Amino acid sequence: MKTFLCILFAAATILADDWPRFRGPNGSGIGVAANVPAQWTEKDYNWTVKLPGVGHSCPVIVGNRLFVTCADETANKGVVLCLDAATGKTLWQHAVPVKPHRQNKDNSLATSTPAADERGVVVVWADPDQVLMLALDNTGKEMWRRDLGPLVSQHGFATSPIIESGLVILNNDQDDPSAIPSNKGKAVAAPGKSFVIALDRATGKTRWQLDRVTKMGTYGTPCLRGNELILCSTAEGVVGVDLATGKVNWQLPDVFDKRCVASPALCGDIILQGCGVGGVGTSFSAVKAGSKPEQIYQMEKPVPYVPCPLVKDGKLFAWADAGTVSCLDAATGKIIWRDRVQGAFYSSPVWISGRLYNVAKNGDVFVLGAGDKFELLARVPLGDKCHSSPAVANGALYLRTFTQLFSVGGK
Repeated sequence: MKTFLCILFAAATILADDWPRFRGPNGSGIGVAANVPAQWTEKDYNWTVKLPGVGHSCPVIVGNRLFVTCADETANKGVVLCLDAATGKTLWQHAVPVKPHRQNKDNSLATSTPAADERGVVVVWADPDQVLMLALDNTGKEMWRRDLGPLVSQHGFATSPIIESGLVILNNDQDDPSAIPSNKGKAVAAPGKSFVIALDRATGKTRWQLDRVTKMGTYGTPCLRGNELILCSTAEGVVGVDLATGKVNWQLPDVFDKRCVASPALCGDIILQGCGVGGVGTSFSAVKAGSKPEQIYQMEKPVPYVPCPLVKDGKLFAWADAGTVSCLDAATGKIIWRDRVQGAFYSSPVWISGRLYNVAKNGDVFVLGAGDKFELLARVPLGDKCHSSPAVANGALYLRTFTQLFSVGGK
C-alpha cells in the first residue's frame, strides 16, 4: 500500500510540459519527454547557446520561454536571459548590478534558479548587503522588487524561489557563524536572520513571514505535500507549514546534525532528505509527515549531500556526490541495487522515460536505466564543467554548463 501511494503521488505531480522551478513540477525531477535519446552526439542538438556569463542556476521553462541566469563577474553584472525554448534565440536580457563577495569556490553569483509562470519570471540575487527578489514580466520589464535584508552565509547564496497559489515563496535560511564547527573558538559575525517568506505574486507585498531558528543555512527548495509546504533544516528538522497562512502544522526536530543542501523528495506522506559536511553526505532520513511525525528509516551510507533524491514508481534514486547511485524501495528503505559511476556530482538527476540523466562536475552526462537493476546506458561529454541540474520541457532535455546551454530531443 505504501508503495502504491508513492506511485499515485508521483503521477499527480506531472500536470504539464512546463519546468517552472528548480527540479521541475513540485521539485520532483520527473520529466515528460518521449523523444529524448539515451545517447547522442553534437549533431543531434537542437541548438547550443553561449551564455553571457558564468553560473550554476538551472533553466526553467514555461510555454515557449526559457529563463536562465548568469553573472559577468568582470562587469559586476547579473543577467536574466529569456530564450525561445524551441530555437535558442535570445528574446531579451535584463541586467542588474551584482556585488562580488566571499563565497564557496564552487558557488557562483548566479546559482539561485528562477521560478516562472504565465506572467513571467522571479529571480533572486544576494550578497552580504541584501537578498534581492525581482519579478520581471514576459518582455523583461520589471514588475516589482523586494529587498529582504542582508545575507549571512559561509558559502554564499544558492536558494531558489517557487511560485505556488498566487504566492512567491523563498526559504531564506542563513548561518549562525558560531554554529559552524570550523569557527569554534574564533571571533565570528553575528548570526543571520532566517525566515520563510511568502510574497503576493502580482505585487510583491508580504502575505506572511515565518521566522526560523538560525543555525546552519539550508539551500534546499521547499516542495508541497497537498497545501502544506515542506521545509528541512539542521536547526528545525522537518516541518510542515500551511501554504496559505505560514502556520506550522507539525514538526519533527533533531533529524539532521549537519547541513541540509539538497531539496527534499516526497513518496506520499514520506519525506526524504539528507545532510552532510565537506562535500560528503553523512545521513539520509525518511520521515513520515503528519500530526505525529516519525522517522521511519535511515539509508545506509554512502548517501547524497548536494544531489537531490528522486522518487518514481515507488523507487527512491539517491545519487551520491562521489558517484555511488542507489535504488531503494522508497517506502521501506530496502536497497534494490547500488553501483558506482566514475564521476563527482553537484547536479541532481532527472527521470525521463525510464531513464535517469545526471551531469558530473566535469560536464559528462551519465544516462542510467531506472529499472530493477543497474544499467549504465551512456556517457556523453558536454565539453564544459557543470554544477547545474538538467531541465525537461516541451519534450526536450535542457543542459546548462558553466558557460553554455544545450537542447536535445523533442522533435
